[in-house]
Amino acid sequence: MATNRSRRLRKKLCVDEFQELGFELTLNFKADLNDQTIDTFVKQFLGQAIAANGLDYVGGEDYGLVCLAKRGSVNEEQRTAVEAWLKGRDELQNFEISPLLDVWYPENPINQA
Repeated sequence: MATNRSRRLRKKLCVDEFQELGFELTLNFKADLNDQTIDTFVKQFLGQAIAANGLDYVGGEDYGLVCLAKRGSVNEEQRTAVEAWLKGRDELQNFEISPLLDVWYPENPINQA
């Protein structure tokens, strides 16, 4: 693919200066939890950790991708806020948060601004 793209095309493809960052999240719930407890956790997670930080979550109850709720990139402070919220939860056995990555092209390196 050509590397000499117009600004309009770079924006449409979310590349170069229009790269959008997010992170992957894996949640491992404790084995003795019932479905209602997990549902309550997910609702609280979406409201308190995701929406409250201007983020959006795409995925299931145990794995997903966190990105900005509007066009743009998640910053390190937002990622840290989600991580801090998860650390305070008793429902989880453990969890994994990836470093920031390109949400459209995960194999691409992050552009240094």
